[in-house]
Amino acid sequence: MNYNSRTVKSKWTKTQWLMDSRVIRNYIPETSKFSRNNLSSMLSQYKTVYFKPEKGSGGHNVVKIKRLRSGYLYQYESNQKRCVSLETLYAELKKRSKGKSFILQKGIQLEKTNDRPFDIRVMVQKSRSGVWRTTGVFTKIGLPDNVATNYHQGGTIELFRETLLGAGYNSSVIQKIKTNLKKLGEAVGKVFDKQLDGFQELGLDVALDRSGELWILEVNTRPQIYPLKLMKDQRLYRKILSRAQLYGRQH
Repeated sequence: MNYNSRTVKSKWTKTQWLMDSRVIRNYIPETSKFSRNNLSSMLSQYKTVYFKPEKGSGGHNVVKIKRLRSGYLYQYESNQKRCVSLETLYAELKKRSKGKSFILQKGIQLEKTNDRPFDIRVMVQKSRSGVWRTTGVFTKIGLPDNVATNYHQGGTIELFRETLLGAGYNSSVIQKIKTNLKKLGEAVGKVFDKQLDGFQELGLDVALDRSGELWILEVNTRPQIYPLKLMKDQRLYRKILSRAQLYGRQH
């Protein structure tokens, strides 16, 4: 059986869909297309801005830009560079883009667990009857100095509850956040269905900021699940995979 779930690669398109929903748009950090004017505007409003390929996955080619008292700090993976002016920063980013489309996104200060930043993956899949269900909530914990939390960038996959306990949250708050995440995942599934037919699975990358607010950083239409196989407890992997096999996914 062939993989049978629609894939949309453009982060910009997916962000526009989410912004069309009055409920979901409150969870979206400000996002704009990369241009000199937009770069200037966003860095005048926010201390940290992310530069991301419009089409891309695994945290590859994501640059973190930090506004300093004078100039800017440009970070790719764990490599940092100072740019003395907006012009030099723009030239550096333009060179990195290699003529491809990139987006700018307001930086969210990620909550930390045991001094390591993390974000949350919310996996939603359709049931046999075509209803969106949240089938997994887990965390991606990044290296202390890295830009992305992704598995490909040296991050680790961990259980949601344990990660939030390590971040200092108590059990009742953790349960409340998890309930909100499940609802959010299913609501995003409905938003996507209004735009196009054929989606069977989505993976939301959600940031929990230092004040406990949730932000949707990205929605993946073909989320990777094989890193879950590396966890000691493989129940979550088996649960997601058994549902995924209904629409032709093998791993």
